[in-house]
Amino acid sequence: MKYNSETGSVNGWMIATISVGILFLITTGLAIWAYVNYFDQKTDVDGRVSEAVSVAKKAQVDADEKEFNAREKEPYREFVGPEDYGRITFKYPKTWSVYIGKDIVNGGSYEAYLNPVTVPTVSTVQQFAIRVLIEQMDYDKSITKYDSLVKKGDLKVSSVVADGTNGTRLDGNFSKDIRGSAVLFKIRDKTLTIRTDANTFKSDFNKLITTIKFNQ
Repeated sequence: MKYNSETGSVNGWMIATISVGILFLITTGLAIWAYVNYFDQKTDVDGRVSEAVSVAKKAQVDADEKEFNAREKEPYREFVGPEDYGRITFKYPKTWSVYIGKDIVNGGSYEAYLNPVTVPTVSTVQQFAIRVLIEQMDYDKSITKYDSLVKKGDLKVSSVVADGTNGTRLDGNFSKDIRGSAVLFKIRDKTLTIRTDANTFKSDFNKLITTIKFNQ
């Protein structure tokens, strides 16, 4: 009986030892899993924080650059068109250059081009910040030139008013190379067209329109 009692004690001790060992392994495994999970989450959070900081820094740099560029454009200069063609005026950034492509000599069309820093070689496919065209063409006829593009949906038509003068605004694709906006106004027996060839300059274009003055 004593032998059996000792055997029972040994078996109980072994069971207890094995149970403690298993519990230890489980506890250790859970601890390791918890640590790994914490480390992964911390790494993910740190990564997100780092990404958010980078995005915030870039946004601030972009905002500062935009503000700097806006300040650089001031004070604005005044563009003055030919006296004989109604003397249109408007304000444009001082960082832009102006090139008179065709001045009026014994009549004919007037062409001017404005662009930041330098004005590139004039062509129908070259994009300019602003094109100014005064042509000896009836206003209604000038508008009808865009009818096909409007019908195709390439251009959107709306009305515009500058210095109390009603005009027509066009936004969209003028060609495969030119996508922007234009405003057309009647000046005496002529038509004035001011156009930006790229949406990059759309905010400048919209601001420019508000400064247009006519002396008809």
